[in-house]
Amino acid sequence: MTHLHEFLLEIGNGFSFVARQKRVHLEGDDFFIDLVFYNRLLQCFVIIEIKTTKLKHEDIGQLQMYVNYYDRYKKQDFENPTIGILLCADKNDAVVKITLPENNKTIIASKYQLYLPSEQQLIAEVKKEIEKLDSKENEK
Repeated sequence: MTHLHEFLLEIGNGFSFVARQKRVHLEGDDFFIDLVFYNRLLQCFVIIEIKTTKLKHEDIGQLQMYVNYYDRYKKQDFENPTIGILLCADKNDAVVKITLPENNKTIIASKYQLYLPSEQQLIAEVKKEIEKLDSKENEK
């Protein structure tokens, strides 16, 4: 988690660290969010959950609860919806697809690798994501 925290702050434009193991208390039950960031360029919270095992549908539900919590209790009216990122050791794409709503725009599940991509790979990936965001904005 520390490396991911440092990595995002170094390469991610606009990321600000908010909390690590953020405690959420709901009517007597405590939950802990792995990492919470705020992206001032996107004007939204970014929640990251890390799973060292293969992704289960329960993991997606847990992240969705955290995203809902931030959207309902932390987000200001002028801010954009919270983004949830679930990093896992392995995943079944069909489980992810069926667990998330068809119109999902806020939860991302991705298999992580134990090495950092090259600078060229990172640049290509960021460009792809920017193009996706631009095309979604143009659709509106």
